[in-house]
Parts: sequence; structure tokens; C-alpha cells
Amino acid sequence: MKKTPYVLQTGMGVDLHGGDDTTAARRAVDHAIRRNSLLFLRELDLRGGDLIHVDVAIACPHPERVDLEAVRAALPVGIVTVRAEKGGMLADSGTAADPALIAIAAVRVSVSR
Repeated sequence: MKKTPYVLQTGMGVDLHGGDDTTAARRAVDHAIRRNSLLFLRELDLRGGDLIHVDVAIACPHPERVDLEAVRAALPVGIVTVRAEKGGMLADSGTAADPALIAIAAVRVSVSR
């Protein structure tokens, strides 16, 4: 089956004081999808079906620390895959021991036919 991409959503998430990559990653995914409704899925009668594929890429300072299952659980529908890679940012907060950890998410929604 061929997967056809229809939507690419991006978002940014920050953990201001915890330094937790998973928290920032979940916030980035939430930011990417929060203001969107994929109404076309209803028209194609694909609500909740196994023909919807959601591929998530997270860029953060410590990708090995991201709980991929916790990020996956933030997506409401589809067959979800999540990967984390080096990126994002540790922003200087003025306190060396407490940088703001920033993650970036790209969420691609595809349909197989």
C-alpha cells in the first residue's frame, strides 16, 4: 500500500525548569496538533482507522532521554511512529544549572490507499 502524505504540522515545546526532554517533546507535539482538525479524514471515512499513519520526528538536546511511548500516547488517532534526533536547544536562563530545554516536533499525517 502506498502512503500519501497530506499534512505536515510543526511545533515547539519547552521545559523551563525541569530539563526533561520528554516533557518538551510532548509539548511540541501538542503545539503542532492543538489548533488543527483533520476534517478530510471524515470525508474519506478514515476516522480512527488503520489507514492513517502519523509519523513524528522530535529534535531535542538529549534524544536518548525521550520516552517515545509517552510522546506516541499524545497522538489521538492512527498508526503512530516516533523518532527522536539531536537538535533543539538548551537556552541560557541566567542560571547555569537550569537552562530552558526546547524541543521541536514535525508531525506528518499520511493515508494509505
